Amino acid sequence: MNAGAPGILGRASAPTRADDDCPAVPTSRRRVGIPYVPLFLALSLLFVLTGCGAADSVGGQSIPKVTLGVDQAQGPQDTVQSIQIIVLLTVLSLAPAILIMVTAFTRIIIVLSLIRNAIGVPQLPPNQVLIGLALFLTFFVMAPVVQQVEREAYSPFVDGKVTQSEAFAKTEAPLRAFMLRQVREKDLALFVYLARLDQPKSIEDVPTYVVIPSFIISELKTAFQMGFVIFIPFLVIDLVVSTVLMSMGMMMLPPVLISLPFKILLFVMVDGWYLLMRALVLSFN
Repeated sequence: MNAGAPGILGRASAPTRADDDCPAVPTSRRRVGIPYVPLFLALSLLFVLTGCGAADSVGGQSIPKVTLGVDQAQGPQDTVQSIQIIVLLTVLSLAPAILIMVTAFTRIIIVLSLIRNAIGVPQLPPNQVLIGLALFLTFFVMAPVVQQVEREAYSPFVDGKVTQSEAFAKTEAPLRAFMLRQVREKDLALFVYLARLDQPKSIEDVPTYVVIPSFIISELKTAFQMGFVIFIPFLVIDLVVSTVLMSMGMMMLPPVLISLPFKILLFVMVDGWYLLMRALVLSFN
């Protein structure tokens, strides 16, 4: 009988030598990191407090703070300034839409979207690339207007040479001139009639709130006209491919799948991006 086997009476015999030789795991190893936790927390707290104290006294100056609150107006001037701030914040929230609708962006983005659909790849170029291209092309077209605004309105206003109302008027003038160069007389007459205004003696007598919607619908019409001209060669390719497939009896094969490589090849061979950018920029002149 082995020494480690249980006896007849069910009592375990004495442990074997192998059991005696097995060393016990010291309990200190399981708690080796515990004494360092309070020390680490204390050093971290000391570092934070020291850093805050040093930051508060850098250069012998205190850090300024910004306090926001609502106080009672001391006079009418305070009320006027508060209203001006509210109006300014409202205008800033609407600024992207305003800048998009009174610049060349509308025509450019519509034409770029139509060329993408005409080729037959609605997701290429991606929307981010298309919008970025439209934005930078808009900056290029509007550069003379922006330079005139910076020279006649922004810089004098920053230097204190003109008032806020004068700067606004000088900013409005170049934008009006740009829009009036692109607007159609028919569209302008429509909104003059809808606004129930008297017949203006000159173009300068037309209010800006009438010029802006006239400019927008003129841009939409011009963009769709350019898009129609762009669609024609790609439509011809689709018709030719469809006719060939029908004559070969391959009615189950999608014509778009066959015509897409030919449309891309045509666009690349004629240097389509060059012609498109040239046509877009020259259309504003």
